[in-house]
Amino acid sequence: MAKDAKISNVVIKRLPRYRRYLQELQKKGVEKISSNEFSSLIGYTASQIRQDLNNFGRFGQQGYGYNVDELYYEISSILGLNQKHKMIIVGAGNLGQAICNYTEYYKSGFPVEAIFEINPKLIGMTISNIMVLDYEEMVEYVEKNDIDIGIICTTMDAAQEVADRLSFAGVKGIWNFAPVDIEVPGKVALENVHLSDSLHSLAYHMSKKKKENK
Repeated sequence: MAKDAKISNVVIKRLPRYRRYLQELQKKGVEKISSNEFSSLIGYTASQIRQDLNNFGRFGQQGYGYNVDELYYEISSILGLNQKHKMIIVGAGNLGQAICNYTEYYKSGFPVEAIFEINPKLIGMTISNIMVLDYEEMVEYVEKNDIDIGIICTTMDAAQEVADRLSFAGVKGIWNFAPVDIEVPGKVALENVHLSDSLHSLAYHMSKKKKENK
């Protein structure tokens, strides 16, 4: 297996897509698939697929292709999805509630254990049977319950302080939805999600297609 430090983040971001398509193939009872067939299905070139997977080892056999179940398992293992990752949400507003209500996280091994909020009007309510707790209790809760991931759904002004507390408490990763880039210690994995960036990219592609169709 290649060293993770040498693997492009672009490649890493393609792995969940591979896994999702393999899961659909499993549901259809497909046992094997060639790189060319996978290419037609997923939209990447066969060469790109082979190059991406070769970063992590030798998968598939020439003349046979890939065993769907085996490749699904290997990619799941690479992504760390063969174990449970306990999560908490910080911020019980609309976004925090939407994330909490998205049950797919639970099915894929990412259970939300608690929600934390600073607004006294929201503390004590339940969202999908999960209690909203006082933000001041967060560090102690993370330490006692061995929480893996902190999800930040706060304002941009509060995000860095929340990240600092989460890092201090010992989370292994932070999923940041606040509209600002934050900094974390090297031992903590970080994924900044800017929803507006995705929307602006969509606007660009719409504008481009409009020009092409004139």
